[in-house]
Amino acid sequence: MRILLTVLNMFWEEQKVKKLISMFALSAVIALPVFADDHKAKVGMITTLSGGGSGLGIDVRDGFLLALKGNNDIEVVIEDDQRKPDIAVQLADKMIQSEKVDILTGIIWSNLAMAVVPAAVNQGKIYLSPNAGPSALAGAGCHKNYFNVAWQNDNLHEAAGGYANSEGYKNSFIMAPNYPAGKDALTGYKRFYEGELAGEIYTKLGQKDYAAEIAQIRASGADSVFFFLPGGMGIGFMKQFAQSGIDLPVVGPAFSFDQGILQAVGAAAMGVKNTSQWSKDLDNAANVKFVADFQAEYGRLPSLYASQGYDTANLLASALRTTSVNDQDAFRKALKKADFASTRGSFSFDTNNHPIQDIYVREVIKEGDIFTNKIVATGLKDRSNAYVSECKM
Repeated sequence: MRILLTVLNMFWEEQKVKKLISMFALSAVIALPVFADDHKAKVGMITTLSGGGSGLGIDVRDGFLLALKGNNDIEVVIEDDQRKPDIAVQLADKMIQSEKVDILTGIIWSNLAMAVVPAAVNQGKIYLSPNAGPSALAGAGCHKNYFNVAWQNDNLHEAAGGYANSEGYKNSFIMAPNYPAGKDALTGYKRFYEGELAGEIYTKLGQKDYAAEIAQIRASGADSVFFFLPGGMGIGFMKQFAQSGIDLPVVGPAFSFDQGILQAVGAAAMGVKNTSQWSKDLDNAANVKFVADFQAEYGRLPSLYASQGYDTANLLASALRTTSVNDQDAFRKALKKADFASTRGSFSFDTNNHPIQDIYVREVIKEGDIFTNKIVATGLKDRSNAYVSECKM
């Protein structure tokens, strides 16, 4: 540059040179190309990492981070919501106002999602849900900035209701916790189940003792039991139900019979049929790689929560490969394309930004010393959700 200026000074006066340099600097800024930095993003993950249900959040986190291993374009800030709505709201405010995140993700529980998501998306943030899918956010409360990568809450329970029909169950006793996902669960089951109800109970969220509910089941005359009790609730109920001696077939969603729960419940869950959009034995390249990589990284089998975290991160990365999060219209379009290899195989978004996917029926089995699941049937093919028509997007 010094040599160039010396030559220029031989031909022009000093003032003209200064003018030329200023013009050159301006043109350089204008012509500067968009480099990879424009495709970076800062993600705020708020999830449950302590207390009851922490295993679910840990699995979502681990799956998400596994997918981003070696990806330097996505920064992730992780906080523990302790399964408390007020804590989740405080963390979301901090991430939006102080951390200046572009995207939020991670919430497990639907009551926390309802406390955080509407305010976040109305502030212009993108929310990618790796789990909670309350009906209120799928229908009239849908939003262009909200994408659910897991399922709409009713989906797995709808498939369980359909399976109950196929098994000839005519008098089911149904049970779920009293919070948004629990209500969606029983609504979903009843939408497809064609028989009578021997009983319908909403339990406390986080309940540990189910003696009263088991007594009601015993006295009900039911021919089958359907329950949605995720995390430690499912462990407690299944152990107590097995000890009760009640001999009734049990049906549930994967949340009640997933990897972490099965190791705690053990043989009491053998043979139980449960419904899921994912299973470790799904035979596609993305899933085979995910299961192997997860075991190598963490020393345990992945759960459906881990698969959802993994798919959420891969969806995000796929959008960032083609556009910037700063161009929200283009970024939303890139997310909507779902141009990534899902662990579930076929995956797309419906008009309300919720998945269209298959829901499978799985059976609890034992492989060596490990309790796990295998697919025995497809419960629902290309299932969307019941709330699409209510979403005005």
